[in-house]
Amino acid sequence: MLQERSMKLAILSRSPRAYSTARLKEAAAKRGYEVKVLDTLKFAIDLERGAPHLYYHSRNLSPYDAVLPRIGASITYFGTAVVRQFEQMDVFCANSSLGIVNSRDKLRSLQMLSRHHIGIPQTTFARQKADVLPAIDRVGGAPVIIKLLEGTQGVGVILAENVKVAEAIIETLQSTRQNVLIQKFVAESKGRDIRAIVVGDRVVAAMRRVAQGQEFRSNLHRGGRTEIVELGDDYLQTAVRAAQIMGLRIAGVDMLEGKDGPLVMEVNSSPGLEGIETATQLDVAGAIIDYIAAQVKFPELDIRQRLTVSRGYDVAELLIPEGSEFVGKTIADSGLNERDINVLSLHRGGKVVPNPKPHRQLEAGDRLLCFGKVSTMRDLVPEKSRKRRKPKVRSLK
Repeated sequence: MLQERSMKLAILSRSPRAYSTARLKEAAAKRGYEVKVLDTLKFAIDLERGAPHLYYHSRNLSPYDAVLPRIGASITYFGTAVVRQFEQMDVFCANSSLGIVNSRDKLRSLQMLSRHHIGIPQTTFARQKADVLPAIDRVGGAPVIIKLLEGTQGVGVILAENVKVAEAIIETLQSTRQNVLIQKFVAESKGRDIRAIVVGDRVVAAMRRVAQGQEFRSNLHRGGRTEIVELGDDYLQTAVRAAQIMGLRIAGVDMLEGKDGPLVMEVNSSPGLEGIETATQLDVAGAIIDYIAAQVKFPELDIRQRLTVSRGYDVAELLIPEGSEFVGKTIADSGLNERDINVLSLHRGGKVVPNPKPHRQLEAGDRLLCFGKVSTMRDLVPEKSRKRRKPKVRSLK
């Protein structure tokens, strides 16, 4: 808890009376922090040279120390734009705009996780009718799970028992211009999954969700029940790494219990708290608030790339300045991969290139969102940059 000064926290939410929002507000107030719930859609974003501003209800927004985004799927575009504006104003955001975007796109998130050797259900994405049957064969045949890319809370998740039914469902959905994923049905995990809440570099709570009756979806919104579960190291490490790869500090990671270990289904940037707090009787909201307060109190340990993960890996945003040894080199030739550092995205001139190709040449001013070994990334930062009180990003030598 902060002793020197009170933290001023904004919770971005359209539902102030929802359990999760109310609990987070309660936890912050209980700790003596000033907290307000702000409707995400009531903001206006003003852009001018060197002076980013936010207006709320047409009034200049007062200063905040931190922002906790609770961005619903239906307002992802505008919601992440608001979060991005807070980032430009150097306000600490518990989850970054890029992290929210990464996790909200089911296909993109699975692509990122698979690249970093995280266990996921075998998945395929096909648009052409002629590709559907071969795609079903590649994931092991029927039964298969069919998922809408935009679905949430179990909506848009369908179990197809045979190939003909799967083909008909996919054709119908594609005829309405819906993008769908075809996923292997993990029989040993039917009707069960794990939800782990990641805060910073640790899992603060976990539960197993179990479907009821003939329902195969275990979501609580679908009537599933919960039970306490003690996770092994493989599940704990997978949950933390999955959140970090997405670029999220606070996340709900859903995993199937596969015969060979955890399989990540989804990473949620705004996980609900009611089910897991009820099941575990743990103060998850309090853990989230305590984490945010620690980042505000010790800003030198944060800056969108906090290099302090006990397990040795984290997400970092690194700047390539003029005169850096990396200028003019391709990502492949930079030696970052050999140093156990993977480039998740490249930011250049206001544009973001997710999963940039190895032959992409690096330029001065590029910002690289990386996932890798903390000690190695720290060694890349010049000594003088490490000593600055509030750097925006870490500068590479």
